Amino acid sequence: MSLAVGDFIPEWVMESVTPERMCTMAAILRDPNPIHWDRDAVDALPLGLGKRTINQGPLGLSYIINMLHAWAGPNALRRIVMRFPQVVLDQERVVAKGNISALREEHGITLADCTVWLEHAERGVLLEGIATVVFPPPKMPELESNFETAALKEHE
Repeated sequence: MSLAVGDFIPEWVMESVTPERMCTMAAILRDPNPIHWDRDAVDALPLGLGKRTINQGPLGLSYIINMLHAWAGPNALRRIVMRFPQVVLDQERVVAKGNISALREEHGITLADCTVWLEHAERGVLLEGIATVVFPPPKMPELESNFETAALKEHE
């Protein structure tokens, strides 16, 4: 893959942020904050958001990570630092975007420093940050699909 400063990362689109995913994530994270599952609780806040639930930060971050994985591979992400200037609301269509801001070599590998963000068509940038991606990405270890074969190899 040819890389250059200024190159854009292929966009990753979440067509609709669903309240069901937020509710599931709240259960997984043991997050009792009702803003993630109770529209009336959000409406009662002085934020002017109406009856819409607020996406958890890790879910919004996952959209950025999905974009980076789709572009560079699941083992390529070295570092990511994000800010969350706005909330992501249920039913929104959001797009993860990014570009290469710098390229450098370390220990024989290329590192692409990237500016990344999550964007809403009307509200602008919801999340923003920087990520460092390794090229070529390290190979993922192959998982042994046959446990018997794996056990035999251990005894060789």
